[in-house]
Amino acid sequence: MRLYSFFRSSAAYRVRIALHLKGVDYETVAVHLPKGRHREAEFLATNPQGTIPVLDDDGTVLGQSLAIIEYLDSRYPEPRLVPVEPVARARVQALAQLIACEIHPLNNLRVLRYLREELKQDEAGVARWYKHWVAEGFRGFEALVAQWSGGRYCFGAAVSMADVCLVPQVYNARRFDCDLTPYPTLVRVADGLAGEPAFVRATPERQPDAE
Repeated sequence: MRLYSFFRSSAAYRVRIALHLKGVDYETVAVHLPKGRHREAEFLATNPQGTIPVLDDDGTVLGQSLAIIEYLDSRYPEPRLVPVEPVARARVQALAQLIACEIHPLNNLRVLRYLREELKQDEAGVARWYKHWVAEGFRGFEALVAQWSGGRYCFGAAVSMADVCLVPQVYNARRFDCDLTPYPTLVRVADGLAGEPAFVRATPERQPDAE
């Protein structure tokens, strides 16, 4: 199994956590996003979307982090990251999508680069943009986790895809100096999980392409 990854990609970070939680061995293929390696023909032949992460499971090539995690859940059911029970499943997916579909797409590298290069925003303007969308998403996430968490995790009493999405997003929010004091529940959950072996092994600084 090969994972096309970039050490700072929060989407790849999610998949790394899932792989480590499930104890799946994999090879990292580094794709340097700031240098534009994801737009080169060799990578586009693997993933026409030109996005990270990509999982190659013995010739089965999959993109999009949430789809990859659901695939891993089907292949390696323990620990299950997306519950089977319909309401629990929908709520975990809603939390995961709140991050992966509402916060992350507005703040990923290509958007920030467009703000700088095409819209001529200075670093202060880019920072305001980033922090605004983190706050918009985390406000709702905080309320839902406070309602649905069993204490240690985002939902119920077990690790789920919501946790796998939350920890990288908190990591990046801190990297960009976002104020997390309004979100004590999600910070407690993220900090509690950050020291777990699977989460530690997936951190950006521990990746082979870390700079």
